Parts: sequence; structure tokens; C-alpha cells
Amino acid sequence: MRRLSLSVIGGGHVGRALGRLFAGGAADFAAIGVAAGVEGGGAPAAGGPFELRDVLARSLVSAQRAVGFIGAGSAADGYAALRPADVYMLSVGDDQIVPACAALAAAVPLQGAIVFHCSGALASDRLQAARDAGAHVASVHPIRSFADPQAVAAAFAGTFCGIEGDPQALAVLEAALLAVGARPVAIDAAAKTVYHAAAVFASNYLTTVLDAALRAYQAAGIPEAVARELAQPLVTETVANVFRLGAAPALSGPIARGDMAAVARQQQAVSLWDAATGELYQALVAPTVDLARRKHNK
Repeated sequence: MRRLSLSVIGGGHVGRALGRLFAGGAADFAAIGVAAGVEGGGAPAAGGPFELRDVLARSLVSAQRAVGFIGAGSAADGYAALRPADVYMLSVGDDQIVPACAALAAAVPLQGAIVFHCSGALASDRLQAARDAGAHVASVHPIRSFADPQAVAAAFAGTFCGIEGDPQALAVLEAALLAVGARPVAIDAAAKTVYHAAAVFASNYLTTVLDAALRAYQAAGIPEAVARELAQPLVTETVANVFRLGAAPALSGPIARGDMAAVARQQQAVSLWDAATGELYQALVAPTVDLARRKHNK
């Protein structure tokens, strides 16, 4: 039984970090080949769940840098230079997934291979060209920031990865993810965009709301550095309560108490101070009222 081979299309932060993880390690992952129905001779090689074959990036130089970071594989200078592999990872931008998949399908035989992309917003149906060529397709979305790929690769254990796609592909990819310490979780492909929006709410929009709070403190005469120090215990305790109790039980404040007169006064004051922040405040009233109903109906 041999390890399955993996080629990486896209030499950016995601491709580098996942490439290093999939190529590294010290366990025996021969069982992954059984899940894929791929047979080979000899003992499994040491290393990660996959044997890195080729890395293709926007330029040969970028591919060579990615290979250097990963510590395995060969840099390819175009799709025509790719050798057949068992698994192909498309770690490219969302707008490049469809053309990259089409180019891959035109360049190498994909019958029985696995092709997956790493987008959080797009489903595996964007890989139809590979499926038409006989491949099993999937998407794997690690829920991490990849600003520092070396740090991600060094501390990937426990990372949740949203996965969806063909059963044959998921059998292999889930085993590989578990092998590198990830926590794969199945998601509904039809709700992939909503799934991705969840991360935006939990991270991006949370930052926007906290910025509004810090600016409001500053409008009350509190220096920015002090405002951050002042808000931190409140934010930390609230977030801890949400994850310990759930969102509805963790809700406190005037809407939770039913004090809509105070809410109206705040809405007016915030709007007079900053119209855009006033609109944000108003937009949050109705969903918070609904959350308060859930709190009191339990």
C-alpha cells in the first residue's frame, strides 16, 4: 500500500500551509489509500498523509518558493508540466477556481482522482469540469486566518474544517485532515455561502461593532487606549457567556430588560453623534428584540 500523491495548484498562504501539513508528520497513513481504493506496492513512505508531487503557482519562482516552504514536491511551470496525481488541491482565489479546474481537467487525466478546493464561500459544484472528467470532487475550508502560514502549520491541531462533496473524496480527505490534527465538520453544500457568512458575523462584523463601541466611548471623552482597556472585560465576559450558555441566555442590557425607552434615547443620541453609527444601532434593535424573546421564552 502506498501513500496517495498530492499536487497543489496555488502557491499562496493556504497552499503553503496545507501543503506542509499534508506532506509532513511521522505517522503511517497507508489506510488512506484503502479509503480511496488506490493500491500500490511496497511499504508506505514516512511523512504526512500525502506524498507531495507538484506545486503550480502563478509563476515558476512562486512555485519554487512554495516548494521551499513546504519542504517537498517539485515546482511546475505550467499545467502541461503537471504529472498525474491521486489528489489535487486548488488553493487559488475564488474567482480562479473554475478556470483552474478547467485547465487542470484539460492537462491531466482525472478519472478516479480527487480534486478539492479550499474556498469557504463556494461549494464543490464549481469543480464540475473535474467531475465531468471522472474525478471525485469536494471542498475543504479550514476555519483559520492564514496571514502567517508558518504559524498555522505549526499550530493546526484542533482547527475546524468545513467539508462537503462526493463521498469518495470525503472519505480520503477526512482521514487526511484527522491525520494532521484537524476537526472536519460536514456542511450543507446548498448553504455554503451562508456558512461563510457565519464567519463574517463572528469575526469581521464583530470587529465593526466593537469599533462602534470604542468610538462611542471616545465621543464621551475617554481616550482610545483607555476605551480599549475599559471595554475588554465587558467584551471578554460577554463572549465567554455566549459560548458557555448560548446567545439568548447571555443577552443582557436594556432590550433584555424590556426598557425600550432607554433604547430610543440611545438611538437618538447615537444618531445625533454619528449618523452612520446610529443606523448600525437601529439595525441591531430588531434582531436583539427577537433574541430577548428567545431568552424569556425558554
